[in-house]
Amino acid sequence: MLPKDPILLLSYVNTKLRDDYSSLDAMCDDLQIDREELARTLRAVDYHYDAEHNRFG
Repeated sequence: MLPKDPILLLSYVNTKLRDDYSSLDAMCDDLQIDREELARTLRAVDYHYDAEHNRFG
């Protein structure tokens, strides 16, 4: 289950991306997460996915 708080979500997602996945798509597919919903939630607190660095920042 993903954290509801956007800042906790950011930390969780970036940790998973750093430690376990080579891309946001791979993580979302594996964990069955709606990629667009995740990105929208983090955009709302001004974080955007950076594919080059495989993280939200």
